[in-house]
Amino acid sequence: MANQTISGGVVHALPDDLRHTLQADSAMLAQWEDITPLARNEWICWIEDAKKQAIRQGRITRARENLTAGKRRPCCWPGCPHRERTGKA
Repeated sequence: MANQTISGGVVHALPDDLRHTLQADSAMLAQWEDITPLARNEWICWIEDAKKQAIRQGRITRARENLTAGKRRPCCWPGCPHRERTGKA
């Protein structure tokens, strides 16, 4: 299972700690693969934005809970500041 290909985001690569959580939870992984690359990018950026390890782990836990509940994006996250904006609606 360690060699399983799991999709990343449009700007951010999938971090190892999130990869391990996805590999361990088939419901979370199924939802992860069902969302868009942009949505995956938002989850990754939100998790990587945490400055402290405890906050990061909490965000990974919340991501698992929210994704398995069917949520497609992190709540109250303004979006990844690292991706280029086109200005198109």
